[in-house]
Amino acid sequence: MTAETAIFIIEILGTISFASSGAVLAIKKRMDLFGVCTLGIVTAVGGGLFRDIVLGNVPPAMFIHPIYTIVAVITTLVVFLSVRLFRNRMSSQILVFYETVMMILDTAGLGIFSVMGVNTAYRMHYRNLFLLVFVGMMTGVGGGLVRDLLAQEKPYILTKDVYAVASILGALTCAVLIRHTSPLVAMVSGAAVVYVIRALAVRFKWNLPHA
Repeated sequence: MTAETAIFIIEILGTISFASSGAVLAIKKRMDLFGVCTLGIVTAVGGGLFRDIVLGNVPPAMFIHPIYTIVAVITTLVVFLSVRLFRNRMSSQILVFYETVMMILDTAGLGIFSVMGVNTAYRMHYRNLFLLVFVGMMTGVGGGLVRDLLAQEKPYILTKDVYAVASILGALTCAVLIRHTSPLVAMVSGAAVVYVIRALAVRFKWNLPHA
């Protein structure tokens, strides 16, 4: 398997993860099928849209490579149909388990897209560390930010579980390593940092201090 293939697979996994989290929130908000698809799509590709605008990469990749939008739509339809078909069989234990799975998927998506943003900027020959980290963070949290605003939720990145901080630290790890190792190693390392920080934050209920 080539590095390009591995990176593409990582991108698809991130798209599925974020699309699922967007669809689940839309279902909780009792949105219809169009609403579920919309929230799933913007969560999955919204961060990449922000990234491309910041980097001047137009038209954005979501329009040049519609495979990501297609994957997001398919994912949201699967989530929607699964809930609709099995809603009467969902016990409280199953719902708790499902929430845990979605947290894992959302964390995986955050890590994947944070480092994908760094890699995209680096491939466009940007070397400014602040820009690399900022683009990585926006790619990671941008879709979730739009998702929460459309669902009229207080943005998750501003309130809980050091979400944006985990993205920043993962992007920073990737941005530093990508100069000295292969892009794949740098991205895996950065995504791992995001996952570990988020897992610890959820497990021990870490939050940044409030006023």
